[in-house]
Amino acid sequence: MTKHDVVIPPGSEKTYERFHFAPAVRAGDTLYCSGVIGADGATVPDDAGEEFAAAFRALADVLSAAGASLDDVVELTTFHVDMAANLGAFMTAKDAAIAEPYPAWTAIGCTELAIPGARVEIKATAVLSS
Repeated sequence: MTKHDVVIPPGSEKTYERFHFAPAVRAGDTLYCSGVIGADGATVPDDAGEEFAAAFRALADVLSAAGASLDDVVELTTFHVDMAANLGAFMTAKDAAIAEPYPAWTAIGCTELAIPGARVEIKATAVLSS
């Protein structure tokens, strides 16, 4: 008997099979979302703001596949390459995507992400309606 359900948005099946991780896992009324990057395949937008907005859209797609939305997010963890240079643009994208009541948020600086050139990865935890 499994205690959790894997959530795989349409179009993410090959990623699940190839890299052996779920875009999200639902355990009870909690949804744990893996990190998302604002890239189209291996192509990262030149503009940081566009990349960050795309990352929040990717997160919204994962949440939607579980019947949730960005409004259900209770915790964000973000990983930033060159955080000092890009935090302002990230905050603009975050404020456009996330409304009050704001989730808990931890921002972590790092040297690189899985997609070369990516500047941010966003992971989230959401609480779902029963």
